[in-house]
Amino acid sequence: MAVSISQRPAANARVLTFTFLTALILHRSVADIASGASTSVEPPHRRFEYKYSFKGPHLSQTDGSIPFWIHTGNAIPSADQVRITPSLRSQKGSVWTKNRVNFEHWEAEVTFRVSGRGRMGADGLAVWFTAEQGLDGPVYGAADKWDGIGIFFDSFDNDAKKNNPAIIVVGNNGNLVYDHQNDGTTQALGTCLRDFRNKPYPVRAKITYYKKTMTVMINNGFTPDRDDYEFCTKIDNMNLPSEGFFGISAATGGLADDHDVLSFLLFRLTEPGQQPPPPESEMPKEEKDKYQEEFQNFQQELDKKKEEFQKEHPDVQGEPIEDMYESVNDREIRQVFEGQNRIHLEIKQLHRQLAMILDEQRRYVSVITDEVAKKGTNVESGQLDSAGQQQLGSILASQHDVLKNLNELRISFHESLKQIGSAQHQGNAVGMGTYETIQHFNDIKEHLHVVKRDVGQLVQRNSQNPGEKVVKCPEVPPMPSCLSTIHFVIFIVVQSVLFFCYIMYKSQQEAAAKKFF
Repeated sequence: MAVSISQRPAANARVLTFTFLTALILHRSVADIASGASTSVEPPHRRFEYKYSFKGPHLSQTDGSIPFWIHTGNAIPSADQVRITPSLRSQKGSVWTKNRVNFEHWEAEVTFRVSGRGRMGADGLAVWFTAEQGLDGPVYGAADKWDGIGIFFDSFDNDAKKNNPAIIVVGNNGNLVYDHQNDGTTQALGTCLRDFRNKPYPVRAKITYYKKTMTVMINNGFTPDRDDYEFCTKIDNMNLPSEGFFGISAATGGLADDHDVLSFLLFRLTEPGQQPPPPESEMPKEEKDKYQEEFQNFQQELDKKKEEFQKEHPDVQGEPIEDMYESVNDREIRQVFEGQNRIHLEIKQLHRQLAMILDEQRRYVSVITDEVAKKGTNVESGQLDSAGQQQLGSILASQHDVLKNLNELRISFHESLKQIGSAQHQGNAVGMGTYETIQHFNDIKEHLHVVKRDVGQLVQRNSQNPGEKVVKCPEVPPMPSCLSTIHFVIFIVVQSVLFFCYIMYKSQQEAAAKKFF
């Protein structure tokens, strides 16, 4: 029995060790399978579609239209953005693509800004993909009973459940009426609570429809990072129309916000391994010839305007056109000049402070000199001892040293200012980066080191001088008081008596006047 009991723990240890190793091997194999599956998933191929997109800085044309888009209602296109609705009550507007989209998979990136003065706003903004254009209607400025999908950025809390601002995804087959009273929550396929009003940076929404799955990602507008997206909602098994139009609409009610769309970028998604269609196959020959003809007409008009400008300005002919953008060398030169200007301002400020200190020291020296002169007269009469004479002499000598050092500092600062000014003048006339400019900077650096060393020596000399700690500058005698306490009390009593007499006189006059009414 003793032998069997002693062998039982060893057998249990072997079983536990074998079980642990088996579990570890199975876990490692499952992890390898999962990692292999994750690495095997390739992202889809993205291709930008300019005919279904818009962005600044040349968003609208001279006639106020948006290329390949139409706008309705109160929408106002500009060079940098499209204001779907201004911050006025009962406004609505929309923009829609002119051509149908026949992509099986797509991804849209919308950059917008919703801003208003109040704590609450209304009504909101919507991004659409529908079978037909909903140019006007009651659903955020677009038509009701749409066939497709709508992503709503709802600002106003209609159902009073305090669940707004929110992002709501609502699908429709063309027969449902949007539930305004409940903010569409009864028909929502997905939703998330996000505050998109009055953000420091524009808010970005990325809407992806790939393999019948729609994913909505949001950039909350707190950072300028364009790729800082966070998950909002995901809808599986979604069937959208094979062809449709993209649109953006907005509306205001009793409350009003500015709904501005800065860009709408559409990308066609293609599954990995499939060859994306060539761009030439999308444009018919007639449309291509039409655009080619428009381009030629525009080129001819541009040439005519160039000839007219050259005739009106013959002096400008042959001169090179300056580049609108700043080159790397120009930026480096500008940064050097800005640093030089900052150094120049700092030295000017130090020069001003040294001048103030120099004036104070001169005033102190004049006071001490007067005291020495007075004491000198007393010495002649035999009233001053030798110790006081030595202390005044040491103070006067130290003050003269201080004045001498401050004058040297002031001269060195003045020379530094002159050298900086000459370096800036030469940089403007000849150009930066030459040997002379570098030599000027080295001279300025040496002068600053000299100033620093002189200031340190001055501080050490003043700290080592014991005479300044014992002897103080003569104090101004106190001014005699012009008004004594007795006179002040008599003045207050007289003022109080006169005030009460005036109050009694006014009350009697008012009582006499009331007798006549």
